[in-house]
Formats: sequence, structure tokens, C-alpha cells
Amino acid sequence: MSVTIETIQEARGRIAPYIVKTPLLRLQNLDPFLGCKVYAKAECMQITGAFKLRGALNKLLSLPQEQLARGVVAASSGNHGRAVAYGAKMLGTTATIVMPRTAPPLKVENIRALGAEVVLCDVSERFEIAAKICAERGAVSIPPFNDEAILAGQGTAGIEIFEQAPDLDLVIIPVSGGGLIGGVSTAVKSLAPQMKVYGAEPAALPRYSASLAAGSPVTVERHFSIADALAADTPGSICFPQVQKYVDGVVAVEDDYLLKGMKLLLTEGKVLAEPAACIGLGAVLQGLITVTPETKVCFLLSGGSVGLDQLDILKKTV
Repeated sequence: MSVTIETIQEARGRIAPYIVKTPLLRLQNLDPFLGCKVYAKAECMQITGAFKLRGALNKLLSLPQEQLARGVVAASSGNHGRAVAYGAKMLGTTATIVMPRTAPPLKVENIRALGAEVVLCDVSERFEIAAKICAERGAVSIPPFNDEAILAGQGTAGIEIFEQAPDLDLVIIPVSGGGLIGGVSTAVKSLAPQMKVYGAEPAALPRYSASLAAGSPVTVERHFSIADALAADTPGSICFPQVQKYVDGVVAVEDDYLLKGMKLLLTEGKVLAEPAACIGLGAVLQGLITVTPETKVCFLLSGGSVGLDQLDILKKTV
């Protein structure tokens, strides 16, 4: 199996009864600040607050019942864990979510509220501990990005973008391990080859910038970024070929510009999204992606899991 427009369309049919077709907003107030015609795919308005529900449900709904009954385990920085916990509860099974200790408290609380067990650890240990729990309990792993069913589920957002605004010039997508950009770029380029697709990743973790330059996945040194949802230090081995094939470029965005994008989206666009979701706006503000006043740009707002305590930092953002 590989990730194609056909597998993404199958995923769409599978998950359609359980997700929201999120709006694609035309945010004219942002045009003067970003120098383009601004659109936003509001995945921050998805049921669990992020796009992750798409891939998690596609994976869970693809499992045989006997596997599902053994429980599921996921390593996550937060949004994927919440999606898996939601899906597990919906399908009547148990979920264990392995999260970094640095995850925002709101994300931890949201997952526990869905009845899932949360195991906290160092960010570098997430996958090792999740694999150990699976082995001990006979549970099924639900990967956050490096899985074909996950990519296909995330790609359903790309189909919606095309249907909602088929004349877009450019789509900018937050990048971590590559599940979102791998799936969405496959859908968008399959339906509208002329549409450009760019990824935006934290300058503190430029795993795709480095890997695309090297021609294969590489691991970068881990540094802190305010974009806690974009925590992967290595591209997924399944995601990377999709990105190589379909993405026009990936840029590395400084946290200062990411926060400027978040503040702009909130104050002028009247949309609240988490820091990671605003990295595309940061890329344009930093001048990393060339646009004109006539360019129709869709920023995929990947999630909205942000607490009021996290807004304090915006007061210091110029």
C-alpha cells in the first residue's frame, strides 16, 4: 500500500461521519499585513481542536476488532494523543498516551478528560516508552505521523481545501514529522498540480530543510521551540518520499516571527490558534516565501489547543 489520492478518498469516506468539514476562511483584514490574499483552513475548529483527528480515526477505523479490543497506545506532543483518546472512547477501547513533560498542561488535561491514561516522559523517550507499553500489554500502536493510514487521513484536509477554493495559488502547511504535509500535498497536487505547496517548520528543528538538502531523512539536534506541536527531530520514513515528490519547498521559521503570526491572526483575523498552527504566517512575515498582493494563499491552521496562560507571551510580541 502507498499513499495516493485514491487511498485518501477512501479515508475520507471512512471518517466523514465522525469529523467536521472545517471552514476555509477568507481573512481580508490580514491582506495588508501579509501582502497577499489570505485564506485559512481552520483545522483549529476540528472536533478535538486539531487536524490529528483525521489520521487517528482513519487508523482506528481500519483496525480489526480483535486488535482494537486490546487497547491502543500513542506517543504524542498533545494533539495526536487527544485525537486517539477521543477515537478510543468513541469505539469503546482503552487508550494510553505517552507525552513529554513539557507539553502544555491544557493538552494533558484534555486527554485525561477523555478517559485515557497519560504517561509523561522526556520528549526524546516518547516512542521508546510507547513501544515498550505496547509490547507489555499487547496493545496496538497508533503512530503520530509515520503510517500510511495516518497520512491518508490527514490528506482528507487537502481534498477539502481544493473543493473549497480550487483557484488558490499556494498552500502553506506546518511541518513536524511530515504526516500532515505528506498527506495534504499528495491530495492537493493530485487534484490541482498547478497549486504550490510549501511547508513551514521551526528554525530550531529544521529536520525537513536538512533532509531535503541531504536527499534522505536526517536527525537534527533538538532545540526548544514555542511550537510544541512540531517536536519531531527526524522526518518519517514513509512521510519523506511524499514530501520529496509533492512539496515545492520547506522553510525554517524563527519563533519570533511565529509569534508575530499568532498575534496577527488573533488581533486582526479574530481567530485563535496555537503557536504551531501560525508558523505559515510567520514564514511570510519573515520573507521566506515570496507572495504578491494577487497571490491567493491558504494557511493551514493545524490546531487550536492553546491555554490562556500561553497568551501572555503575545503581550511581549512586537
